Amino acid sequence: MIDQIIQGNCIEEMSRLPEKLVDLVFADPPYNLQLQKDLWRPNLTKVDAVDDEWDQFDSLEVYDQFTTAWLKAARRVLKDDGTIWVIGSYHNIYRVGKILMDLGFWILNEVVWIKTNPMPNFRGVRFTNAHETLIWAQKHKGSPYTFNYHHMKSMNDDLQMRSDWVLPICTGSERLKINGEKVHSTQKPEALLHRVITASTEPGGLILDPFFGTGTTGAVAKKLHRHWIGIEQHPLYIEAALARIEAIDVQPYDNALYSVENQRKRPRVPFGLLLEMNLLEIGQPLYFANNSELSATVLASGKLKYNGKTGSIHQIARDLKNAPCNGWTHWYFEDSNGAREVIDLLREQVREQMTSASETE
Repeated sequence: MIDQIIQGNCIEEMSRLPEKLVDLVFADPPYNLQLQKDLWRPNLTKVDAVDDEWDQFDSLEVYDQFTTAWLKAARRVLKDDGTIWVIGSYHNIYRVGKILMDLGFWILNEVVWIKTNPMPNFRGVRFTNAHETLIWAQKHKGSPYTFNYHHMKSMNDDLQMRSDWVLPICTGSERLKINGEKVHSTQKPEALLHRVITASTEPGGLILDPFFGTGTTGAVAKKLHRHWIGIEQHPLYIEAALARIEAIDVQPYDNALYSVENQRKRPRVPFGLLLEMNLLEIGQPLYFANNSELSATVLASGKLKYNGKTGSIHQIARDLKNAPCNGWTHWYFEDSNGAREVIDLLREQVREQMTSASETE
């Protein structure tokens, strides 16, 4: 079952999977595009549009029933601390979002995939559809969930990753074809799945894709040392996906290469612990932003005193900066040689001791 494709109806097959099995669901369901007639380019060549049988529904009500059924099934197999990503267009994403919320999911983000090379609007009767929307939601509001914030920030040149993702559509050698024809009309680019998977899973995590298609989720999961389960009905898609995934050669897992930094899961170090471990002393001055004229005094309570006001390292820093502030990265101490260092270095020393102690027990 793990790292395999299950052939069949996704609703029926998900009902056979164990409850609370997977860490992440990525779903690229039918969009129900409701195309009315053929599309033609100005040079009179026909556009290879999405007219597959799997994207056709008799009515919006039927589509809503289908959406409710597969989302219920996905919710059952999703771990309590798991999340789900659903991608869609204006044809379906608003209906999907409502049903997600009705079923108890809590939406974390709406992400817009902005296509650098979208298909033009050949009829010239509306704006070019240059984006698709992804909804990221957790199973239970307030539950812990995986978000590799610092990893995503690092991937974005140390800037916070935003909810507008500028990525090209699937083209070139990545697009699977047979005799020059697309194998799947809506194959997603690997870059999109790379971002989804690294943001919301850790190495070794299990991802379910109930609309597996030609296996982009499985291919990227394998490259990133995650496990996957795909569900797909169509033999042609399954054959293409299996060949694609089997051709991927990955090196044995190396934690140093693939580990994902997650600050929220690191040991918490209260500022007062630095006093208890004699890394700082009561009465010692700390310097805000390494400025000698802005110094606060360390109190026995683990707080700072500055200009008659007492507060935490974050509260006093916030007052001085007049903005939200992480005190760990703004207060400096003098070491035994008189050199000034940021107090976050002391926090890292304590964390290293905590980690090494737990590994030797």
